[in-house]
Amino acid sequence: MPAKTLRIPTGDGQADAFAAFPDHGERHPGVLMYPDGFGIRPVLREMARELAGHGYYVLVPNIFHRHGPAPVIDLPEHIGEEARPALMARLMPLIEAHTADRVRSDADAYLTFLTAQPEVAAGPVAVTGYCIGGLLAVRTAAAHPGQVAAVAAFHGPVGADGTDVLAGLTARVHFGHAESDLTPEGLGELNRALDAAGVGYTSEIYPGTVHGFTMSDTDAFDPAGLRRHWDRLLPLLDRALAGG
Repeated sequence: MPAKTLRIPTGDGQADAFAAFPDHGERHPGVLMYPDGFGIRPVLREMARELAGHGYYVLVPNIFHRHGPAPVIDLPEHIGEEARPALMARLMPLIEAHTADRVRSDADAYLTFLTAQPEVAAGPVAVTGYCIGGLLAVRTAAAHPGQVAAVAAFHGPVGADGTDVLAGLTARVHFGHAESDLTPEGLGELNRALDAAGVGYTSEIYPGTVHGFTMSDTDAFDPAGLRRHWDRLLPLLDRALAGG
């Protein structure tokens, strides 16, 4: 599986990124994959490679590139619950500094770069994200309604911006929520907002999961949740991206 480490020109310097794509054919539908707050690391590279194996060019940017190359903080090989509070204390200032304006500026740069790659097919792209990356995926899709055909977010705060952003979506949507992140009442409220937006979507709580369930290098990892994530993500991309 071919893979590259790349540098993406942005309005605030170069963003390092990881890309994976199939080793057959010439051009493939593009997918922008936003990492969780812990950033690009082996588990994200593995997930990008797995998705690329299904026929996609997958670009994973360092969302905190203004603070240095990924990983922007030292990470243990396994992120256990005992380590998480100290790590999050270091990451929260970076998350808070990543304003909506910065997200939109970076998204423009990421999508411009992604669609210019020689291995990427012409046509619409998809965006997916994990944890805070799920919110970035929603913001990106809402800001690029003519370009983003599918958006997926997993254990992400997708409703953090309120209903106005959801109303801007035209992409096909899947939201996979952790049971620890969203109550059934909260799910109903979110889904009613998606109904009002008139988008095609699925939005569900993954049973028995906690925040971060897709990440195999954390204590939150849930194998059944990760399988359900692939079972939802791959058909979404296949429907939205011709030839995927």
